[in-house]
Amino acid sequence: MQLTQYTDYGLRTLIALGLASPRMLTVGQVSRSYGISRNHLVKVAARLSALGYVETTRGKGGGMRLARDPQTICVGEVVRRMEAELGVVECLEKDGGNCVIAPSCRLQGLLRTATGRFLEELDAHTLQDVLQPAAPLSRLLGIEIVTEPVRRGA
Repeated sequence: MQLTQYTDYGLRTLIALGLASPRMLTVGQVSRSYGISRNHLVKVAARLSALGYVETTRGKGGGMRLARDPQTICVGEVVRRMEAELGVVECLEKDGGNCVIAPSCRLQGLLRTATGRFLEELDAHTLQDVLQPAAPLSRLLGIEIVTEPVRRGA
């Protein structure tokens, strides 16, 4: 199974914001940290915001930050909500695809089970799990980890 670049960027954005939490980061900062397209990341950030994972503020001093505690963000849930289609082959897509052997194909069941197990594994982990250990991730992304609580609105 391969996730779309859109979902990959969504997960990476959550990792960066989790490291910076509760500080805000701009789309530009996250884009530069990963060396990925700012234009793509704008769309990803908008979707993460619409899904309630990220809160955004426009204007000077604006940016984005996690809207939820990393311990409450399930990786499997994020993947399901970011991916338009999780079918690894045509017959597992929502519309059932157009495969002539689908009515008697055993491969379909095997792939459905494998996809389910893949998602079960992701469901067993939260963003907090992915953020550990934070120090190496922080160094690689150039994001300073907050050691003291930062008050929102301060």
